[in-house]
Amino acid sequence: QVQLVESGGGLVQPGGSLKLSCAASGSIGNVNVMAWHRQAPGKQRELVASIGSGGITNYVDSAKGRFTISRDNAKNTVYLQMNSLTPEDTAVYYCKLVTLPIRREYWGQGTQVTVSS
Repeated sequence: QVQLVESGGGLVQPGGSLKLSCAASGSIGNVNVMAWHRQAPGKQRELVASIGSGGITNYVDSAKGRFTISRDNAKNTVYLQMNSLTPEDTAVYYCKLVTLPIRREYWGQGTQVTVSS
């Protein structure tokens, strides 16, 4: 049983920063990909950033230069540092884990990020 527990969401003013954390527990294996997705009201869920167990990262264009994804393999935790936040970043942010080579997907419960003055 794999569990993902997110934390760090909240209300922040435009231009501010937040750091999200997602701790994984259970049989996650040594090779996997951890990612952050987000879903704004009325929109489809989209990938924000991902990071493999080897450290290779990938970002959606709107996150490049503002967001940084990182992971601590010893703690099975992935982070998303978000800077220069805008109201367009307002969404529920979900953590996802994909195990490899047998692909299984697991999702966290989501954490709300609201950017507003």
